[in-house]
Amino acid sequence: SPMAYNLREGVARYDNVAVALHWLIVVVLIAQFGTGWIFSGMERGDARTAWFEWHRTLGFLVLLLTVVRLGWRLTHPPPPFPPDFPGWQRILSRAVHWLFYALLIALPLAGWVYVSTGSTAAETGMTTLVGGTPWPIIPGLPRSLHRPAAEMHVVLVWIAVALIALHVAAALKHRFVDRSPVANRMPPFRVRVH
Repeated sequence: SPMAYNLREGVARYDNVAVALHWLIVVVLIAQFGTGWIFSGMERGDARTAWFEWHRTLGFLVLLLTVVRLGWRLTHPPPPFPPDFPGWQRILSRAVHWLFYALLIALPLAGWVYVSTGSTAAETGMTTLVGGTPWPIIPGLPRSLHRPAAEMHVVLVWIAVALIALHVAAALKHRFVDRSPVANRMPPFRVRVH
């Protein structure tokens, strides 16, 4: 049976759970980029350790939220595109969305491999999150993965930045330049359709 979608200006929109997860991930990612930027330039010490704890905590939160979002996406298909939405843009939109899922799982996993192969993890078998909360490492990884995991994490960050820029540019173009009803799929954006 066809899915029942809420409509905004006649266009099917994402359901409230998908919308909430989308914007929650956006907020956590902004905080995550901020913490990563701050601690990466700091001298070793207590302040850097505290920022790095926040970065790890937010990283695991990104992973958790993305897995939940992916599960929701697989069981709740996204709203259809408006009928006049160009085919190449449909393909690009779908590709960007699936790349986001892959990246937002791969990025925290690369970070997890990095902390799992560090000297602290080797000694304790754990890493710590905010408030001193212990978090398990991935067991059995060779120490030799430490540097490659760090390098992969950085590469994935830059790919994510490029993908986010593309996604935001497309959303703003649909909303403000084209004034396309496709913008109505993700609240709070709204384009009046006459």
